[in-house]
Amino acid sequence: MISKNKLKLIKALATKKGRERSGLFLAEGPKIVDELIAGGFELEFLIDNPDEVCQASLLQHPQGVIGVFKQKVQPESETPLGQTLTIALDGVQDPGNLGTIIRIADWFGIRNIICSIDTADCWNPKVVQATMGSIARVAIIYANLESELTSISTDTPVYGTVLDGTSLYDEKSLADRGIIVMGNEGNGISPSIRRLLTHRLVIPPFAKYGPTAESLNVAVATAIVCAEFRRRTT
Repeated sequence: MISKNKLKLIKALATKKGRERSGLFLAEGPKIVDELIAGGFELEFLIDNPDEVCQASLLQHPQGVIGVFKQKVQPESETPLGQTLTIALDGVQDPGNLGTIIRIADWFGIRNIICSIDTADCWNPKVVQATMGSIARVAIIYANLESELTSISTDTPVYGTVLDGTSLYDEKSLADRGIIVMGNEGNGISPSIRRLLTHRLVIPPFAKYGPTAESLNVAVATAIVCAEFRRRTT
């Protein structure tokens, strides 16, 4: 039987306060747990007894294994910011979106994501779950995004998706280096970050007849943008 202390800890890891206090995070499912171990994350303890997993799981449908891991402090990249392709997130709030974007970055070989301080916590169980293990291979760094973008080399392209931008498919400057900024789900890229963009992009709609969606989900938009960058530069 799982101890009351472990059960209490697992429930606390559902909250940001509990994660910050303990320095731990929760992962559920054999694939995610295995990939985190392979990625060098230190396992605090593992629960694989079916009854205990059902008792402790935060999921509606438990995945068979629960791992509690120590959070890993991401090292500073040896490559200056923007010298490889990097994603920057400006206030992305939904954990599912953040987790999916981490998975997208992994798929397209983007190894660094820099997040504004108000972006969702990457150790949130919902984020970890949505990454499907990709969080083991992508470094997520939280920083003052405006300061980071102000400090980069002036020849580093900073791309961002805005409604009044140039069509992604017509833009000539797409490169295999630089920073791709994606904004908040409801408000897009904030004015303070928007002024730092060197290239403004838009994903054009192709529905020519009748009404269409007002916008794309930020994770979907990130996938489309990354795919076009890689298609052009690989």
